Amino acid sequence: MGSGRSNTELTYSAKTAREKKRREKVQRKRLVALGVPENEIRKLNSKEVRQMLISPQKTKKRWAGKA
Repeated sequence: MGSGRSNTELTYSAKTAREKKRREKVQRKRLVALGVPENEIRKLNSKEVRQMLISPQKTKKRWAGKA
């Protein structure tokens, strides 16, 4: 019979708001490194930022002449 304790291997911690902000900040820095202007990055939402980072070579090529 079980002891009544839950299996801790099946549980995981939830994502925190602090970690989300940190990840978004790092992603925006990566876009700056690829050559995207900061004023354009400010206009993007988090989903658009992630979409641009899926293919960094395309993003770099797109913003190469405009920077």
